[in-house]
Amino acid sequence: MRSIRRREKEISDKKELWAILDEAKYVVVAMCKDNEPYLATLSHGYDRKRNCIYFHCAKEGKKVDILKEQNKVWGQALMDKGYVQGSCDHLFATTQFMGRITFVENRDEKKHALEVMINALEDNPQKVLDSELTEKSIEDVQIGRIDIEYMSGKKSEKVIISV
Repeated sequence: MRSIRRREKEISDKKELWAILDEAKYVVVAMCKDNEPYLATLSHGYDRKRNCIYFHCAKEGKKVDILKEQNKVWGQALMDKGYVQGSCDHLFATTQFMGRITFVENRDEKKHALEVMINALEDNPQKVLDSELTEKSIEDVQIGRIDIEYMSGKKSEKVIISV
């Protein structure tokens, strides 16, 4: 992999990269089929222990078709802290990642993935876990797992990342 040009913006601390994946509200993944690029924005949950990103999606569609043929993706999580008026600067932090997607079939892992996502996305996760996490919802949902093989990051020097 080519190294970052602006070294002063590089994030090399794994904990900061993980924190961005934890805090970001969504990730964007790029994939390709027949030399045709395709992007998908995904709500997600990041599992630090397994170093993977879980997401849910429909069981069929363009994204699923592409990923079943070519499961390698490049993605990004973004913390957008906004444009700074009068200084021609934008405050941000990103984690870029490369990995492979697997569609999860195992019931226990699907339940775990839903728990990870609900805890990451909901203000009151226990309420949602209690009301929405049923045997039927676990059975019916399509879960994707991105196993991360590479990560890098970049940030504006004024952004503080809580790890």
